This record gives sequence, structure tokens and C-alpha cells, in this order.
Amino acid sequence: MDAKVDRDAWGVPQLTAGDPLALAYLQGQNAATDRAWQLELEHHRALGTSAAFLGREALAWDVFARQARLDDTAQRCWEQLDDGTRAWTSAYVDGVNRSLPGAAGSAPEFAATGLVPSRWQPWAPISNWLAIHILFAGFPTKLWREHVARRLGEPFLDLFNAEGPDTAGSNGWLIPGSRTATGTPIIAGDPHRYVESPGVYQQVRLTCPEYDVIGLAVPGVPGIAHFGHTGGVAWAITNAMADYQDLYSEQLRRTGSTVEALGPDGWQPAARHTEVVEVAGADPVEIEVIETARGPVIIGGPGESRAISLRYPPRVTHRIGFEALPQLLAATTVEDVDRAVDRWVEPVNVVMAADTAGGLLHRTAGLVPTRHQDNRLRVVPGSEAEHQWQGWHDPMPRATVGEVAVMANSRELAEPLGVDFAAPHRFRRIRELLLERDDWTVGEMPVIHTDTLLGSSAALLDLLVDLENLSPEATDLRQQLLAWDRRMDAASTIASSYAAVRKALVRRLAEHPALAVLDQGLDVPELFVPYLDTLAHAYFALENLIATELLPDVNLSWLTQEALEEVAHRKPRGPWGDTHHLTPLHALRSPIFAPGEEHYDLSVSGDHHCVWSTSAVPGLTDTCIRASAARYAWDVADRDNSAWIVPLGASGVLGDPHHHDQLPLWLRGELAPVNSEVPVEG
Repeated sequence: MDAKVDRDAWGVPQLTAGDPLALAYLQGQNAATDRAWQLELEHHRALGTSAAFLGREALAWDVFARQARLDDTAQRCWEQLDDGTRAWTSAYVDGVNRSLPGAAGSAPEFAATGLVPSRWQPWAPISNWLAIHILFAGFPTKLWREHVARRLGEPFLDLFNAEGPDTAGSNGWLIPGSRTATGTPIIAGDPHRYVESPGVYQQVRLTCPEYDVIGLAVPGVPGIAHFGHTGGVAWAITNAMADYQDLYSEQLRRTGSTVEALGPDGWQPAARHTEVVEVAGADPVEIEVIETARGPVIIGGPGESRAISLRYPPRVTHRIGFEALPQLLAATTVEDVDRAVDRWVEPVNVVMAADTAGGLLHRTAGLVPTRHQDNRLRVVPGSEAEHQWQGWHDPMPRATVGEVAVMANSRELAEPLGVDFAAPHRFRRIRELLLERDDWTVGEMPVIHTDTLLGSSAALLDLLVDLENLSPEATDLRQQLLAWDRRMDAASTIASSYAAVRKALVRRLAEHPALAVLDQGLDVPELFVPYLDTLAHAYFALENLIATELLPDVNLSWLTQEALEEVAHRKPRGPWGDTHHLTPLHALRSPIFAPGEEHYDLSVSGDHHCVWSTSAVPGLTDTCIRASAARYAWDVADRDNSAWIVPLGASGVLGDPHHHDQLPLWLRGELAPVNSEVPVEG
């Protein structure tokens, strides 16, 4: 069978080769062709060399990537892969190396930065994977808790724990055949990430004599890790919100040219070397890379105010879970998927699967250490034995699929594995909608995807009820808000007013003397400063801040009245979509529209806690930077009846016809069929 690349009407690559290794090679070639800039950018981020062409704004990340030993960890994980997976991963890299130099000529970012494509090492996909997901377990939240306890006191440690005081989130649901029109299961959902240009997911079809799979691949990584359909079985994942990374307070001392760290058994040598980070437009920066028995030191060092190390499973075990990827491609039953994800390590996911024989699967997958409860909450002493890892959580939680199964980053199935989960609003709303009917079809999945009911709005709206001595303008606005249907529709002016009142209240809370002290004493590297932003945490923890009794000096009624009056006396708000519009992120801040191209209205519906989850920069702007990085709906029994969409398009090359041709559908919440005809060979 000759290797070939066909493309459907949306430019989605349909890759065909004679065997799995040839197909992996072809997938690498295609990824480099379609996403050259994206691949090279992510690879340099994994290596800690992106500041060499992006300048000082990338320096903080590069320092972290090097000090966290991401690429070294990837190499160790690659060396521990079985021979077959190692050969398969290497074939993908060979394909990337074959096509990347030529493809770079079509991507304008290379010329703009002067970047010359590098030659990837065989473990580069693992390195890329680690760089993309190293922050998924939210270890910076432990820095925030430690900061809160230090500035406000120990009783306030969980003040901002609002079931996920960050921006993680994804939806997924499995509808058994008993609740579908065809009598066979449907799996659907949408992962929520920063919307980047190019997008983090690439639609693809991978075909060889051994298997034929469609799904959403991560450019720079072989196979289809998260969302796929082999014809016999379909699967999907969400972030389990598990806690599997720890931060240790280290005591370090210099002994001549070496460094020692105080551990449970006394002073022990720590690994140490220096590296030089090149920075475009500035002098190179020499950094010290230190690793103790706990893990790499990512904050501070000897002689500094403090030193903190990071311990994470791939660094400890030299495993990442890539053995699961080729197994997923060859899966035909839920049992095959189950066995494959048994080998998964990081990040920890909730997995759903269904097959044509009626099999259903709902479980967690990954590696979570067992250790002292304090490890899960904050920075802990590296010198104390009680904070060492004791083993691994086994068995990982799983559940029987009942009427429906829903995953939305909330507690439920993954509760034993974590501390900070997403608020339950999306989970409850999806389940409520699914149970309203027993005749669902794949074509109706956008009904769920695009639901805009804001479950978290009640806490703030309830504060409005008893406000007194309001101005006529504020009284009128309150009446409108209390009569509002609580839907964050782009065309709704009341949704816009609600968002404005919420922003005004959150700002007042963050600036109140009881909390403003949190803006002081931020003793962390630049990379982690956004994770310690009081305004952002107040925004995500608003429900908890409204309900808490820990802040008796905060007069919520007064602050709410001030916020309401402020908004009421501004000029009337336009529709929510006037300010809540999509702004895809690009490393060079390049626009998504090429010169001379038609510009679309980028208004979007939804909000952070809606099922149609679209998040802004908390408390600062309504501009949407985080939303569905893809949407999918798998018809388990009839794959050709499935559908999907990504925010932009199949190509990462600005000006290509398929760079953002899916955007209008994505903005409307629609899906494109996976079997879009009019194939074009190329």
C-alpha cells in the first residue's frame, strides 16, 4: 500500500500507509507540513530555548522548562518505552524531520523571527507532551495557598477553594443506547483550553491494514491520545483534576563547587550544573539547575530566601504512558481501551468509551502518588520523612455507566484523587439536559454543547434582592437582572450587564483591605506571578467569598450596591458579544485574518461556568481567550455519522484556505461531518 495524503472538503488530512510505522512517519510528515511553526514553537518551549527567538517575554518559561528538567525527563521516559513504542515514536519524529525544513518556508513566522528549523531527537514528542501538560495538575495553586496562609493566617488556607479556582475545564458525556434514537451509544463533548492559533488539536484520519481511526491529534505527538473512533470503539477524556505533583521546601547549602540538600536522612548531595539561556535582543542568562532527592528545584536556590522543588511522576518513574497510544489506535472494544489506558501516567484523565458490542467504560487513568494530606494542599518540608511518597493510588476509581455518564472536571468519580475541582454547575446542567430525553441523536449534540445557562449566577443575583436605598437607575437594573433568564447569550444585553456588575464586585473584593494584602510579598518567579493574582482568584472563588464567614469586615451588601450603582450609571451596555469575543493566542500576536481576507464577527456566547464554556481574563476584560479547543460527537455504531469542529481550521499556515474556514461554524456552535466529501489528493 503506497503512502498517500488525501484531504476532505475542510482540508482535514486522510493519511494512508502500508503499516503502523509507515503511517506514523506519514503523520509526522503531515504534522510538519500543516503545522510547521506550531511544532517548532512547542519543541523549543519544551527545550527551554524559545527566548532565543521570542525575546525576554519567553525567558521565564525557558528557565522553568530547564530547571524542571522537561527534556531530560522525556529522554528518560523514551528510553524506558518498549521496543515497539519506541520505534513507532521514532518513525513519527523521522517524518517531522523529513518535512519540517521545507514546510518552514510556507509559515511566515519563521521569516519573522529568523528561526531555522531544528532537528528533533527521538524523544521530542514526549518532551512536547510534558511541556504542554506540566501545569495541568495545578501545582501553582499550592503556592497560592501557602501565600494566603502566610498573609492571612492558617484558617484562610481554603478561602479561595471554590471547586477549582483556576481556568481548567472540559465537558464530556456518554449516552447509552437506552437514551438514543438509534439504540446505540453516543459520546460527545469539548475540551476547554486556551484557544491558540494554530489550534492545539488537529483533526485527522489514520489508515493502514491494521486499523482505520479518526480523531483529534495533538500536533507534535503521534497517534490520537484524547478523542478517537476506530469504527469499533470510541473514546474521550477530560482532565480528572487529580493532584499528583508536590512542592517541597528545600534547605540547600553550598560545599565548595557542589550543593547539598537536607533530606529525611540528613544532608545529601544534590545534582547541579549551569546552563545558558539565549535571549533575542538581550544578553544571555546563566541559570543554575539543581535537583534534590525530591525533584528539580524550580524556585530559589542556595543562599536565597527559599528554595522549592517539584516532584512529578514522570521524573520519578521515567514513564509517561505513551505505550497506550499505539494500543488505542488498534482498539476495537472497550476492553482494549481499558487495557491501553492502564499504562497511562500523565496527565491524569477521566476516560469514557463505548463499543459496537454494547460495552461501556467510565474510569480514571494515570499515576497518582499516595502521601500525607498536607502534600495535596501546600508546600511541605523536604526534610521530613512523613512527606515522602508512599506508593501509588491503586486501583484507580471507575464507575458503572447508569442512565448517562458525565465528566466536567467536578468531584464525582475523581474525588479520591484531588483537592481542587471545577464547580459542579456544568456537570449538573449537562446531566439535567441529557435526562430530559431518551431519543438523542448525534445531530442534536450541539444542543448540549451550546447551552448558556449560567448556574453560578444565583449567588450574586441573590445579593441584589435585599439592597435598599438604590437610585432609580440601579433599581431598574436590578429588576432587569432578577428577571433575566440567566443565559449568557451573545445577543443579550442583560447578560452583558450581569458580567459588568460581577466584574465591578470582584474588583472591589480584591481591593478590600481584608484581601488587598495578598498583592504584597509575592516571593515567586515571574512565571508564577499570574497564578498568585488576587483578582483572578476572587473571580473564580466568588461564590465561596459570598458564602464565607471568614471575612466579617467585608460588607458584601455595600460592595454589591456600589457595583450595581456603578454599572447602572454608565451608558447602557450593548450585547454580551460586543465585548465577549474570541481572541486566539499567537506567540507573535499575529491576527488570524491574512491581509485582504474577510473578517468575521468573533462574538461568542457562554461564560466560564456555562456548558458553552468561554472564559475571559478574570476580572479584567470580557475578551474570550479560553473555550472549546474542539467539539466532537461520536456515533459509536456509525462512525460516518459522527461530527466535529475546531476553532480555526486544519492548516496552521496564515492565508491557507483551511486556516480558519471552520471558524464560522465553531462560533455558532455547529459541527462539521467527519465524512465531508470532495476529497482532494495532495
